[in-house]
This record gives sequence, structure tokens and C-alpha cells, in this order.
Amino acid sequence: MDLISVINVLLALFTIGFGAVGWLAPKYTMDTVDLKDTGSSMGTSEVRAASGALFVMAGIGALILGTPGAYAMIGFIWAGGGLGRITSLILDGQTRRKWIFFASEVAVAVIALGVNL
Repeated sequence: MDLISVINVLLALFTIGFGAVGWLAPKYTMDTVDLKDTGSSMGTSEVRAASGALFVMAGIGALILGTPGAYAMIGFIWAGGGLGRITSLILDGQTRRKWIFFASEVAVAVIALGVNL
């Protein structure tokens, strides 16, 4: 297995692991990002879906397909998170935690896109 393949597999596994936390531990995820469920359980559902299982399936899909395009898609997904985060930093105010999340999202995106495009 060459270095790019190793990087791709590690990024896919990282994406799956990140997603698994959102999917299977939504309350932890919500506490981490200061979200509250107001009682309808829709907030928890959204975290399980958008911050959880979506990432799990993106990582699994990339591993199954095993193509540069599939691994690049992981990068695009993380870049989308970074785009949303930078929008929040500009429009909603800055916090240290937001900057850390933004840096992480950009790092994964740059690596995944850089080695696959």
C-alpha cells in the first residue's frame, strides 16, 4: 500500500470515527458544540444525521469505492463544514473553539483534496 492509499484510508477511518460520535453519542456532541434539544428530539435527530451518520457513510463509501474521487469527496464534505464554520466566524462571532474546529475541517479537506485531485 502506497503512502497516498494509507493517507486515504486513515482519513476515511477518521471521518467514520468522527461521525460515529455524532451518530451514537449525540448528547455529547451537542454539549461539545453548545447545542440544546428543546424537547422535540429534532435537534438530537439532526446531530445523529448531519454530524453523525452522514460522515460514517461518507467514510464507508470511500473505503468501498476506493477511488481518488471517492476519497476527494471526503475532502469536499469537510470543506463544506469549513465553509459553514468560517461563515459563522464572520457572521455570528468568533470563539477559540470555532477556530479550532475550522482549522481541523480545513486540514482534513486540504489533505484529502490535495492527494486526490
